[in-house]
Amino acid sequence: MTDTAKLVGELRAIFTEITEIDDIPSDKSLKDLGVDSMMALEIVTAIEKKYAIKIEESELNQVATLDKAAVLVAGKLASRA
Repeated sequence: MTDTAKLVGELRAIFTEITEIDDIPSDKSLKDLGVDSMMALEIVTAIEKKYAIKIEESELNQVATLDKAAVLVAGKLASRA
């Protein structure tokens, strides 16, 4: 399994746990899945905690889909290395 696939899997688990949606398409927006702003904030907080990163307010739209969240987190982890 590639690091990207592992990251997407870990993020999918976070999204699923918080939203209680079992099958989250990687390219479908949280808004389209019916996720409200409070749940989205919970997701961001969980991601920040798990990966010890900070997601700025200006980057919140990059957590709109699973794919975008993976790119954002991977970039932040890479810049730390």
